[in-house]
Amino acid sequence: MPRYALRIEYDGGPFAGWQRQAAQASVQGAIETALGRLEPGPHTIAAAGRTDTGVHATGQVAHCDLVREWDPFRLAGALNAHLKPLPVAIVAATRVPEEFHARFSAVERRYLFRLLARRAPEVHDRGRVWRVPHPLDAEAMRAGAAHLVGRHDFTTFRAAGCQAASPVKTLDALTLETVEGMNGTEYRFHLRARSFLHNQVRSIVGTLERVGAGAWTPDQVREALDARDRAACGPVCPPQGLYLTGVGYPADPFA
Repeated sequence: MPRYALRIEYDGGPFAGWQRQAAQASVQGAIETALGRLEPGPHTIAAAGRTDTGVHATGQVAHCDLVREWDPFRLAGALNAHLKPLPVAIVAATRVPEEFHARFSAVERRYLFRLLARRAPEVHDRGRVWRVPHPLDAEAMRAGAAHLVGRHDFTTFRAAGCQAASPVKTLDALTLETVEGMNGTEYRFHLRARSFLHNQVRSIVGTLERVGAGAWTPDQVREALDARDRAACGPVCPPQGLYLTGVGYPADPFA
């Protein structure tokens, strides 16, 4: 059976996350339903990351096995036609070797978190950013973030129900970009690692927001990390500002 990799973009707002749910809308379920309209029969696709309810993606990767040979360009177009009007798009499709696995072949995942600081409610970006009504100190947040880069025990920054075998992860990069707009300042956190723990990104950003607001010092981030205790974490920020922006492989299947 030929295997295809799909690069996927979606708005996570209407979905109960990536993973198929019995009685709730999911991104996986929507794509599997679209595949069933192309080739009858059950379909199961695997993704690089199982995003939570409300989390978005601009660079999710999944793979599927089909019976017939498809031109990748036509496959993407046919799937997009059957996905309408859902906010899901197959941006690219490509034929891959049968040993390719969207999750297990991945060597890097990249996330973006968008945090908007302004008093007025967000309008055009509603559901796509986390808004806080107070100003933030970007340099303080960068100083706090520096404590988290590298290989650490991230027990403090993972969900209590996280099923990962170990809390030890290597955070390869955590950078903060500021974008000044006419109606507020947006803080964009870019994170890169081979893999992440459940709620790790949202726990980190929620903690760094407290640093930016002046409620924590940058050194308290290191103290929280060293505590290896979930109770030492700052607030977990909401999901709507989080985006899976890319997945890296030893060889880019879409190149």
